[in-house]
Amino acid sequence: MNVYDFDGTIYKNDSTRDFYYYLLRHYTKVIKYLPKFILDAIKYKLDVVTKTKMKETFYRFLNSFEDGEIDRIVLEFWDKHRYKIYDWYYKQKEDTDVIISASPRYILEPICKELGVHLICSEVNVKNGDYIGENCYGEEKVNRFYKEYPDGVIDKFYSDSDSDLPLAKLAKVAYKVNRRGSISKW
Repeated sequence: MNVYDFDGTIYKNDSTRDFYYYLLRHYTKVIKYLPKFILDAIKYKLDVVTKTKMKETFYRFLNSFEDGEIDRIVLEFWDKHRYKIYDWYYKQKEDTDVIISASPRYILEPICKELGVHLICSEVNVKNGDYIGENCYGEEKVNRFYKEYPDGVIDKFYSDSDSDLPLAKLAKVAYKVNRRGSISKW
């Protein structure tokens, strides 16, 4: 099977960041959560809070929405942002592809269903922003992969990030994707 990171790899930007900017433009009520997130981002840089804790603070904006509202907004978002998926991915996509991402399920699941690929990602409570388990990042991606595919073999792996080196080491062949979508061997 072929395994792909999502953000910066098959999608031109960071989907979580793009989604938040989309919310800021169309649902300005989320801005009230920004100061606390900025404070926790500083604490994270100073090693006072974990990456997961910082991200939970970021996702607190989910408290602004009624049940089911985020699902509708995510679909609106993808209607306007699916064009950011690189053409090279569509040309080589296979039904057995696996996307492994640190981004949350509530953002990625609709687009992965549309693409017809399996998704492994961070699990975030869409009602309050709490993480369910660990952030799917770095070595945790390897743990999640083997949990889903205990005997899984990665034929090709694609990522834009050095944090995905643990997965790249598992692949028969690993590729690095740059900001312009160009691909080279890892």
